[in-house]
Amino acid sequence: MKRHTSSTERTAAIMHFASDNWAGAHPAIADNLARRNGGFVKANGGSDFDRTVEQTFREVFETDVSVHYVATGTAANALALSAVARPGGVILCHPEAHIRVDECGAPEFFAAGSKLEGIEGELGRFDAASLEAAIGHIKDGGLNAGQVQAVSVSQLTEAGTAYDRNAIGIIADVAHSHGVPLHMDGARFANALVALGCSPAEMTWKSGVDIVSFGGTKNGCWCAEAVLVFNPDHGRQMDHLRKRSGHIASKARFVSAQFEAYLAGGLWLDLAAHANAMGARVAAIVGARNRFRLAWQPQGNEVFAIGAREAVDALAAKGVQFSHWQPPRAERHLVGADEAMIRLVASFATTDADVTALETALAG
Repeated sequence: MKRHTSSTERTAAIMHFASDNWAGAHPAIADNLARRNGGFVKANGGSDFDRTVEQTFREVFETDVSVHYVATGTAANALALSAVARPGGVILCHPEAHIRVDECGAPEFFAAGSKLEGIEGELGRFDAASLEAAIGHIKDGGLNAGQVQAVSVSQLTEAGTAYDRNAIGIIADVAHSHGVPLHMDGARFANALVALGCSPAEMTWKSGVDIVSFGGTKNGCWCAEAVLVFNPDHGRQMDHLRKRSGHIASKARFVSAQFEAYLAGGLWLDLAAHANAMGARVAAIVGARNRFRLAWQPQGNEVFAIGAREAVDALAAKGVQFSHWQPPRAERHLVGADEAMIRLVASFATTDADVTALETALAG
C-alpha cells in the first residue's frame, strides 16, 4: 500500500521520524534483560518467573486473561485470528488495516485461507452501522459468501486515530449479536490507552473485546508482543498454533524480562505519554508551517502531513527521515495533484532537540 522511507545519504544531520520501530530498547528494559540472563530457568515459558509476569498482565487488565508470547506483531495478529478460524471465514476490518495491507497475507495464510474484507470509514475507523451492513451482506450471500469469522479494529489505527470506548463497545455488541468475536490489533496499544485516558480493562474486555494483539516493541521493548485472550473459548488452541508456527520461544524468560520491566511502575504508559506528547509537538510545528499542513489532528504519536512534492524532497535532503504515505481512500481528496502525504512518527526516544531540529528543517 505505502511506504518507503526517505533517503538521507546527502546529510550527516539525521532526524529520526520514520517509525517508532527504529528506536532501540528503553534502558530499563535492556538492563532487565541483562539482570535476568544469569543462571538456569525452565524453557518454553514454563518457569515460575514466566508465570509471575503473566500474573502481572492479569493485574494490569483486572481479569484472568491468558497470555501467549510471540516475536512480532504480524504473528500476534495472524495467530489471534487463526484461533477463531472458520471454514470460508471472512475477517472484517478497515480497508487500510495493517492486517489487510501490511502483513503479506499472513492472517489469511495462518487462518486457513480466510479472507479479509474492508469496511470503509474515515480516518482509519469504521462504525457499527457499517459493520452491521457488512455482516448482513455476507449472511445474505448464503453458503457461497462464506461466514464471518472475526471483526478486527486497530488501536491506534493506521491513520493514527483511536476508537473511543463507546465506539468499541457498540462495535462489540454488533459482532457478538452475530456470534462473532472482536479482535483488537494493539500494536500501539499504550499510545491509544494514554490518548483515551482510560484503563486497559476499560479499553478491552469491559468494552467487549475478546482477543488483543498486545504490542510492546514499538514502545520501548526489544522484541516483545503477546496475544491476550479474554474469552477462554478462543484461546484453547493458542499454544498449539504458536508451536506449529514457530512462536514458542525456548528462552521465553527474555520476553518475560522485557514485559516485567515494561509494565513495572507504569513505565509503558510513561513511554507512550512521552511519544504522544512529542507527536503533539510535531503536529503543532507542522500546522504552523506554510509549506506543509496537517492532514488531520493526530491522537497518538503519528503525524500525517501534506506538502508540495518539492517541499517533501527538500525535507528529505535536510536529513529528516519520514515515510512517504499513500493517502487512505477516504482521505485521498485532501491531497492535491502536485502534493504528497508523509508520516512523521515520534517515539519514546524522541527528544526535545529532535523536535527543535525538525522545526528548523521545516522552517526552510
